[in-house]
Amino acid sequence: MKFDLSGAVLAALGAAILFGGSTPFAKQLVGDLSPFLLAGLLYLGSGVGLTLIRTIRDRGWKAPGLPGHEWPWLLSAIGFGGVLGPLLLMVGLAHTAASTASLLLNLEAVLTAVLAWVVFKENADRRIVLGMGLIVAGGIALSWSEPSTGTSAWLGPVAIAGACLSWAIDNNLTRKVSASDALFIAGSKGLIAGAVNTTMGLMLGAQWPGVTLSGPAMIVGFLGYGVSLVLFVLALRGLGSARTGAYFSTAPFIGAAISILVFREQTSPYFWLATGLMGIGVWLHLTEHHAHEHLHEAMRHSHRHVHDEHHQHEHNFEWDGTEPHTHAHDHAPMTHGHAHYPDIHHRHEHS
Repeated sequence: MKFDLSGAVLAALGAAILFGGSTPFAKQLVGDLSPFLLAGLLYLGSGVGLTLIRTIRDRGWKAPGLPGHEWPWLLSAIGFGGVLGPLLLMVGLAHTAASTASLLLNLEAVLTAVLAWVVFKENADRRIVLGMGLIVAGGIALSWSEPSTGTSAWLGPVAIAGACLSWAIDNNLTRKVSASDALFIAGSKGLIAGAVNTTMGLMLGAQWPGVTLSGPAMIVGFLGYGVSLVLFVLALRGLGSARTGAYFSTAPFIGAAISILVFREQTSPYFWLATGLMGIGVWLHLTEHHAHEHLHEAMRHSHRHVHDEHHQHEHNFEWDGTEPHTHAHDHAPMTHGHAHYPDIHHRHEHS
């Protein structure tokens, strides 16, 4: 695939900018709030904000229309990505510089792709595998850059790696429901995860902070976790898990740049070595090309679409010609060849 400014690519890059920028700002709040409470406030800000936007958009509350078989995927994604992931990140930020933590978040793209290839059978080629290897090498270099002061020196990087694994599982599970309403998916994740983490924080003795702390935390969460996740879901719909993760892996560089330029964090030679390795790895992802003849099997689903080469169907209702639009529709079997992503219409196996 050539890098282009399609809607899915722009959505992935927008998600990366918002999430990458949120990490150094969340780091500024770590010392003042418990990890559970901070994770809870970040997701509450996301959930409350997105639910309000969805209610305004739909002029009141409307059922999400999520098929029954997709609810387990969504709830599992919330558990890994909304509860466990942010908690581990807050623990990691408490023991790691924000710039280092930002680059370590590149491991999310690696783990997302590995799970997509091994478990969910997305296509992988040598270029993508090599890029992932370089990102892993950069992560190892960053771990070496932390002061050697015993177990605590590894706690931060290990916790952040655990957060990346949690989000990688979340990304692949969310891919299963990515054709559904992105605002509902992201908003429900924020509300449930925020409520769980906040309750756990208060039960463990944390005190509810004043508006000077809770307000900024919820704003960071709304932008960096809420709006970012909506864009990420839209990108999953068009790019698949591994490729969305590749574009999203630009997020750590944004976070690292803010940490250095805005918050004046010091860096080491290992940091710049990791930047180079990870940068080359991301470039390999973004310049991938994938095209071959493939079979579209018959399927029925509902999502926002236009009548392109994959949507040549009739309507059983009165239609005024407006596009894009949303309704349940059928896809007839079809074989053709073109450059494509593993999006919701190209989840085929490769020989």
